[in-house]
Amino acid sequence: MAVSSNKTLDASGLSCPLPIVKTKKEIDSLTSGQVLEVISTDPGSKNDMTAWCNRTGNKLLESSEEGGKFKFYVQKA
Repeated sequence: MAVSSNKTLDASGLSCPLPIVKTKKEIDSLTSGQVLEVISTDPGSKNDMTAWCNRTGNKLLESSEEGGKFKFYVQKA
């Protein structure tokens, strides 16, 4: 199922914790229920994003990996 996003954050080339820091900033600018697509090249972001969503109550709708790029769809709580 293709998830549609309201906004895309390209955090490629950034390493931990910057993808999460930038994700938080972008999520804060969205309204509840909106979806942020995050693109990252940091392998650690897979665990980081899951943990961050669990901690903040935002919902990780989908995550995928393709060609060294990680995509996350986070729905604002």
